[in-house]
Amino acid sequence: ADNLPSPKVLLADRGYDANSIRAGMEERDVLPVIPMRKSRKKGFGVARSLYRLRNLVERCFNKLKNARRVATRYDKTAKSFLGFIDITSIRLWLRHLST
Repeated sequence: ADNLPSPKVLLADRGYDANSIRAGMEERDVLPVIPMRKSRKKGFGVARSLYRLRNLVERCFNKLKNARRVATRYDKTAKSFLGFIDITSIRLWLRHLST
């Protein structure tokens, strides 16, 4: 985990709209892209173009979870689990290229 880049943006849904989460992300210089709850009195702007990317990520996870082995996590080690996610991702990519 030491070689991962630091995040620049947090994409989340309304359930994560809390002052503590927003403050924590701003301390780490991360842009929180979270739509505000309807009950919130102080409004925050949301970059809609960035928030649309959240849908792409969720659809990707949904397609990965269609592979039963990924959804139930049969693999014992993280290395074999990530290997199967790679195989499933390649399969999805090839299916996308053929259409």
